[in-house]
Amino acid sequence: MKDTKGYGTVISGVDGPSTRRFSFVINTGNIIKRGQFIQLETEEGKLIGRVSDVYKTNRYFMRPESVKEYESSGRTMDSIFPVSDWEYLVADVHTVGVYHSDGFTDSLFPPSPGVRVLEPDTGILTKFFGLDSQGLNLGKLPHHGVDVKVNPTRFLQKHLAILAISGAGKSFLSSVIIEELLDRKEDQGQISTVVVDTHGEYSSFAEDPKYAAKTRVFPVSDIRIGLANLSPGRISEFLPKLSFVQARELVKVMRGVEKKNYGIEDLIKEIEGNEDIKSATRDVLLSNLEELKTTGIFGVSDYPDLGELAKQGRLSVIDLSETTNLFKKQVIVTHFARRLFNARRRDEIPPFLLVVEESHQFAPEKMKEEHAISKSVITLIAREGRKFNASLCLISQRPIQLSTTALSQCNTHFILRVTNPYDLDHIGKSSEGINQAVLKQISSLPVGSGLIVGEAVNFPLFVRIRNRKSKPSSRGLPMEKAAVEYYRKIKQNQKDAKEFM
Repeated sequence: MKDTKGYGTVISGVDGPSTRRFSFVINTGNIIKRGQFIQLETEEGKLIGRVSDVYKTNRYFMRPESVKEYESSGRTMDSIFPVSDWEYLVADVHTVGVYHSDGFTDSLFPPSPGVRVLEPDTGILTKFFGLDSQGLNLGKLPHHGVDVKVNPTRFLQKHLAILAISGAGKSFLSSVIIEELLDRKEDQGQISTVVVDTHGEYSSFAEDPKYAAKTRVFPVSDIRIGLANLSPGRISEFLPKLSFVQARELVKVMRGVEKKNYGIEDLIKEIEGNEDIKSATRDVLLSNLEELKTTGIFGVSDYPDLGELAKQGRLSVIDLSETTNLFKKQVIVTHFARRLFNARRRDEIPPFLLVVEESHQFAPEKMKEEHAISKSVITLIAREGRKFNASLCLISQRPIQLSTTALSQCNTHFILRVTNPYDLDHIGKSSEGINQAVLKQISSLPVGSGLIVGEAVNFPLFVRIRNRKSKPSSRGLPMEKAAVEYYRKIKQNQKDAKEFM
């Protein structure tokens, strides 16, 4: 430990030092920044604290009436008094915890005034926050250069939520996580990663030479759900508006279909020709099945099948960017999420991470059942998935609109910049270890920085996210660059047309 590097000395104040907070005067020549960690010796062990603010004080400027009187005389304060000799930098510190031979504990006894404040030992910081040298490298600990490597089991098994406003870097961060998973060797433990991509931001992995061989993209236009492979209960899940009697009649018809591989048109014909069904019930069933038919995703077999979708050490992207039909997107997510979960329960596929972009669309907090058919399977995986190594990563820009049940089951939250006061309040209530001081910092986080809180780390931890290794998505281009690219494309098309003529 660099114990010769002294940052300053603990001072007495009106309210401290206490077990929760204290202040220290900063030694001349030291630069201490908000968010920086410090270390000092106490009766309990090595106390780790986080600088919550830094301010200046000067005894000559404490009485405004005196300053005004002197300055109004035409002379400046520094021409009368040695003001520069009495200017001090003071740092306020929030106690994080205490490190000792038995591990880490909460601070139960305040530090003494006069104790030296030191630069923290990087090894102790690594242990203190529970970082793993073989873990997923997400970035750096600001001001200290410590690699933030998190254990993948702690980070993902009990589910992860990535929360931020639009443009704060959610997809960038999730891409960094995916890179880390794809880069893992067989002896490090490889899982399957499946992304529900609502904006086409992950297709770039298939275009990157480093990751193309490990990536499959399934555009929504190619996706099919095999109707004949669905149980009556499963297809009823797509038709939540059916009454019990209507659903019962649908089950009877499906069980009576003799054709082994039948599509939705075959089912419609069966119902149209069934005289045993009351006309009113028949009309409702046909209306609902026609709605399913218009999605264009029901066929005689699934595509992709589970063997293609869930491969160990590979990335599968379900690209939904070509459709704006929320019902269609929810049907796809409902079907494939449930198939993944059931197959994992039977140990038929490798452990997986299901990444759901815009998760508040698929598991909304306040929405009627018929408009949120995918909510039940997402909350099911959130509640039960950890038992079977079926993990979720829920990404949302509106956490207050995301299912409280699903969000509360995400034991790790990675929070980027959030400014909406309702979302901040929701995060504060659903994330353990976040106080008001930390919430204020969340609202002003720069792009590229975030806060990890929960199961993955021992204490809340701010991170400067590392650069991506993979090719960024063209969907995320700045507006002016996108305009330039579009202009070039139009000019090239005009040039090609002239040459053709």
